Amino acid sequence: MDYVKIVYSVILLVSGILIFVAPMFQSGDERRQFIISKAHSYAFIVAVGILIFEVVESIYLTFEGNASYNGSGISPIMFLTVISIIYLTTLLIYRKKYGD
Repeated sequence: MDYVKIVYSVILLVSGILIFVAPMFQSGDERRQFIISKAHSYAFIVAVGILIFEVVESIYLTFEGNASYNGSGISPIMFLTVISIIYLTTLLIYRKKYGD
């Protein structure tokens, strides 16, 4: 069972890196660069929002004195998955909207 998690983690990591890095190496016109930069900025805003939410949640639970809170936070695999899906979705939306 642990091998399945390791393989899934490696596949997600490689696909996430490829999704973020591959558009940088493609040559194209300004419109394509505009679409990619808009998708990058939206994914970055969502990533920062998720991290701020996690920090606020941990501060609240610490001051609340919740005995069941262990401070583990968000899983890096889940974080990478969510950001990759958001980036891919916004990239497809902006491609359709601005016509690339």
